[in-house]
Amino acid sequence: MVPRILIVLSVVLLGLFFQAVLRPPPPKLCGSPGGPPVTSPRIKLRDGRYLAYREDGVQKDKSKYKIIAVHAFDSTKDFPLPVSKELVEELGIYLLAFDRAGYGESDPNPKRNVKSEALDIEELADQLELGQKFYVLGVSMGGYSIWGCLQYIPNRLAGAALVVPIINYWWPSFPSELSKQAFKRLIVPEQRTLWIAHNIPSLLYLWMTQKWLPSSVAAMHHPEIFSKHDLKVLQKMMAMPVIENKSRQQGIYESIHRDLLVAFGNWEFDPMNITDLFPQNEGSVHIWQGYEDRLVLVELQQYISKKLPWIQYHEIPEGGHMFMLVDGWTDKIIRELLVGEQLSVL
Repeated sequence: MVPRILIVLSVVLLGLFFQAVLRPPPPKLCGSPGGPPVTSPRIKLRDGRYLAYREDGVQKDKSKYKIIAVHAFDSTKDFPLPVSKELVEELGIYLLAFDRAGYGESDPNPKRNVKSEALDIEELADQLELGQKFYVLGVSMGGYSIWGCLQYIPNRLAGAALVVPIINYWWPSFPSELSKQAFKRLIVPEQRTLWIAHNIPSLLYLWMTQKWLPSSVAAMHHPEIFSKHDLKVLQKMMAMPVIENKSRQQGIYESIHRDLLVAFGNWEFDPMNITDLFPQNEGSVHIWQGYEDRLVLVELQQYISKKLPWIQYHEIPEGGHMFMLVDGWTDKIIRELLVGEQLSVL
């Protein structure tokens, strides 16, 4: 009898131990006691969460074009698109950026998924009275939010741009050999992280916080993830004013960890099954990809472009993951999206 009690007690204690180790700490909500202050305007969503936003460009009521920009991994709305003032004024562009759930000053969403990201964008547009149609532009990890918009709110879009958008290696339409070979090209720690995020999501927090083995090289900003062009971009950025990064201020789990879980988990749809949003050419969708990108691999983006020929695909031969930040590329991307001044596939 006694040994049986000891076994049961051991199992219970072991379970409690693993629960304590695996369970991430609660987030520190902005505006709560002990949490970061609220310094940005925010809207209250239907589910009670708050979403922080930032407005740039020309005044909304005087604008000709309205763009909602979706930030990348480990970033916030406070890193604005490097679009020139000249282009903004020439075309009359109103820019709206926001902190995705769990990032910056936006409340976490424990139920965050690709669909919820799209619905957050729609509700933000409605509460700020952007009108029936608006443009969306997502960068890197922000690309999955744009795929969500294409799937769930296509009737609200005037156009969309996905810049080096993240790719889920487990999308069903990928030939298994293609996705496997591309996956093997990733740096080994990144392979492990994405595999855990997809296959054993309950272990991601433990994996990302352990100190024995390197985890996500993207989260650690490891130099191996940068191409030669990216390193040149970083050198140029060092001369720019420093912006405080508040991406993780409410906690790492509901910001960067949740991003990995959503992006590389099981999606409710396959993006390569999305049909043409603009059969009458009343709008356009674009993918922009750097050929030398080490985070988002070009061969998978090329396959997507062949499966979705109605999306205009632009490939930058010398470009890495950060190509849009320099040399006027953001202006080119936005001009192409808004007025369709044709840029050939490079």
